[in-house]
Amino acid sequence: MANILLGATGSVAAIRVPALFDALATRGHTVRIVATAAATHFFNPAVIGTSGQRDTQLVSLDADEWPVDGFTRGDPVLHIGLRDWADLFLIAPLDANTLAKLAVGLCDNALTCVWRAWDHAKPVALAPAMNTVMWLNPFTKKHLRALAADFGAAHLPGHFDEDMLIRQINERAVNLRIAAPISKLLACGDIGVGAMAEVDAVVECALGLLH
Repeated sequence: MANILLGATGSVAAIRVPALFDALATRGHTVRIVATAAATHFFNPAVIGTSGQRDTQLVSLDADEWPVDGFTRGDPVLHIGLRDWADLFLIAPLDANTLAKLAVGLCDNALTCVWRAWDHAKPVALAPAMNTVMWLNPFTKKHLRALAADFGAAHLPGHFDEDMLIRQINERAVNLRIAAPISKLLACGDIGVGAMAEVDAVVECALGLLH
């Protein structure tokens, strides 16, 4: 069984984070969560585990990376500790803002610091979730192609639509898989593609990398 780091970002689909945690744990894996501040608008970290309050061994937030009492030389560095611990990094949901950060290497929170420090010899799975117009924005394909290139799938044609691009990434990228978003009634009231894939599909996409 594997150590799986579940990254959660600021999409409404973060309401599925507890279900993702449970689905992975039920399959026998050890799971920890690193969440952005925006993600916690949509799920309560206190519901992870049984203590009734946030278990810092299960859910890491930016406050754990940068505590108010400051840093002392020799203190553990959260994003490095999480990077070393995890066998697989699953970011679900992956919002548009964080996708952009990953593509260009920005690291301004604990989650993106883990990404910047990640060993590409270890697998990563991503489950994008955003409004349809945001998903179809040209930047989305640019950012996905940039990530694919980092994982060995360079020179993917720019004329591919989003579905074809994801299929090509999943076939050609080493240690990177993307759970394609689905079409449904979105939280904003629009109907279209952009919703995070169903929990079982996300889990199967991620666990396929372990085989």
